[in-house]
Amino acid sequence: MTDTPALDEFAQLENVPVVDLLAQLAVQGIKIQLPEDQLSLLKTVQKLDVTGGPDGKGEIVIEMPVDVDAWFFKCHFPGDPIMPGCLGIEGMWQSTGVLLAAMGYHGSLRALGIDGMKLMGEVRPHHKMVTFHMTMEKCKANKKMVMAVAKGVVKVDGEDIYRADKMKVGIIYK
Repeated sequence: MTDTPALDEFAQLENVPVVDLLAQLAVQGIKIQLPEDQLSLLKTVQKLDVTGGPDGKGEIVIEMPVDVDAWFFKCHFPGDPIMPGCLGIEGMWQSTGVLLAAMGYHGSLRALGIDGMKLMGEVRPHHKMVTFHMTMEKCKANKKMVMAVAKGVVKVDGEDIYRADKMKVGIIYK
C-alpha cells in the first residue's frame, strides 16, 4: 500500500480515461497489472470515490463503449452476436481492481470468486454503452496481498443486465 498523500490525489475522480488514471497512479508508484489488448475492457471512469458506496468503503463506475466490430461479436455467436457473459464478469473484476489501485494497492490482480451472480440480459452490437458499477463491502490486507469483496451491477444502455452479490478480488503484491 502507498502512503496517504498519493491516495488523497485519487480519492474522488470523475470522467477520467482509465489509461490516464493508471498512468498517473504508476507515477506515484502504484502499478496494478490488468489485462491488456483485447481483454482491456475499461475505458472511462465516470465516478470514483474511495470512501463512497453504501458501506463507505469505495465505489467506482466505469464505462465501456460497445464496438460493433469487437472481436467477440465475430465468434460468439456467428449470426447471433452477443458479448460473452464472462467478459461482463471480467469487467466487474477489472473495475474492482482499478478501485483498489486508487486506494493505494498495487500488484497483480486476481479473480478469487463470485457469489450470487445473475445474468438478466445481454450486450449486442447495436448497444452503445456498457457500465460497470462496483461498491466495496470488505477490504483486508496482509503482507502478501489484499482481498476485497464488492457488489456489482453491469448495465447496457442504462438497463441492468448482470448482478453479483459478492465479487472477490485479490491483488498479490509484487
